[in-house]
Amino acid sequence: MERIGIGSIPLVLVTSLFVGAVTSVQAAYQFHGYVPLMYLGTVVGKSVILELGPVLTALVVGGRVSASIAAELGTMKVTEQIDAMEMIAIDPIEFLVLPRMVAATFMLPVLTIFSDLLAIMGGMVVAKISMGVSFNVFTSGLKLLYRHQDLIGGLMKTFVFGFIIALMGCHSGFATKGGAEGVGIATMRAVVASCLLILISNYMLANLIFRIIFAPSL
Repeated sequence: MERIGIGSIPLVLVTSLFVGAVTSVQAAYQFHGYVPLMYLGTVVGKSVILELGPVLTALVVGGRVSASIAAELGTMKVTEQIDAMEMIAIDPIEFLVLPRMVAATFMLPVLTIFSDLLAIMGGMVVAKISMGVSFNVFTSGLKLLYRHQDLIGGLMKTFVFGFIIALMGCHSGFATKGGAEGVGIATMRAVVASCLLILISNYMLANLIFRIIFAPSL
């Protein structure tokens, strides 16, 4: 949990601040002359909580974590350390895979909460500096259409994203063959597979969560 969660905070911090900032700039550009800037906070909050926070956090953390897991386990595989563990009756799934799966599954939602907060703060600061939108006006817009279901639904997705990240890293690591070159290939496959599966599962989960579980009442 420390390696996956705490170790990813600097990356999440930089990514989230600039995601919130660019969302605020783009929303203000689209609103210009049509929509009052009071709704700037609404758009930034909705965008970050529903999609940008969970998905972009999963992608940047997934690139870092799945590559790390695949490289570590791949090196153990090609140097026959995993085979040695099996020889002395240590289950490599229980000893190597399970802790990484649990850590990634539960730390990604924590990182996403951190990311959402930073992104909204970044959007708020940019709105104040660039567009002259006061913090009170931005906050009022943020609360205007806020629903707890939005935050809960976004966080529900991240449990699946964390599971995918660890699963792809572990799978690629255990499937590594061919020495150092094989470790590099396994690392690349882990990153590509985790990113693609995150994007695909995001669509499926969004339909499940926001059209079925939290379907708006008519």
